[in-house]
Amino acid sequence: MKCLLVSDLHYTLKQFDWVLQQASAYDVVVIAGDHLDIASAVDLQVQITVILSYLKRMCAKTRVVVCSGNHDLDARDFHDEKYARWILMTRQFGIPTDEDSLELEDILFTICPWWDGPKRCARVGEQIERDSRKTKAQWIWIYHAPPDASPTSWSGRRYGGDAQLVEWIARFAPSMVLVGHVHQSPFQQGGSWVDRIGGTWVFNPGRQLGPVPAHIILDTQARRALWASCEVVEEIALDAMAPLRPRPVREAPAWLDKRYCG
Repeated sequence: MKCLLVSDLHYTLKQFDWVLQQASAYDVVVIAGDHLDIASAVDLQVQITVILSYLKRMCAKTRVVVCSGNHDLDARDFHDEKYARWILMTRQFGIPTDEDSLELEDILFTICPWWDGPKRCARVGEQIERDSRKTKAQWIWIYHAPPDASPTSWSGRRYGGDAQLVEWIARFAPSMVLVGHVHQSPFQQGGSWVDRIGGTWVFNPGRQLGPVPAHIILDTQARRALWASCEVVEEIALDAMAPLRPRPVREAPAWLDKRYCG
């Protein structure tokens, strides 16, 4: 399986254009939250309408998976906790989202919502526990916040991750967790786009300006991951015995799709 991971596009339409252009080169496109931008001058309902249009067009090209982030919250539940009501509309296009799971061959995706309080946090824990009982060769979580005290959650000044996620990773040991939220992590000394916690790989593409988003390409057959930004391109082997040390990429690796234009 070849997967394209982006996050924190924050209503940057040129970046959505790029993802749409690239979508057909991948088996799965994952957008790990913060599709919207609460600081934008564009009305939130207008943003929602536009982003839903993009997602509908993407899923005509490949499988798309999305989760909510903290910028995507547009409603409150009966516990007065915020959630992204609008993102549930992606299901009408066949796009799995918050609290859904997806099975592709022998890989199980668990798609977790952004939680705003203890009740929704508990629901995420129940979702993970429920999926832990399913048969699978690999288990990938889509979760907007990175784990706390990880290079993938380092902003350059402090860690901005989720301590509860650290506990869940230790308990359930998924194969991978695909995240976002902390934009600066891959670009800061002491931060990174990749981490390994026990046997679990964690990937955060970060956020950059411009028409091409920072992004990660995962190939589960080649056992490789590539991170591309406007500053540098790096690759790492997904080998539990290898050191956690990405290497700079000078030429496109053989396993990369020829249609890729990062």
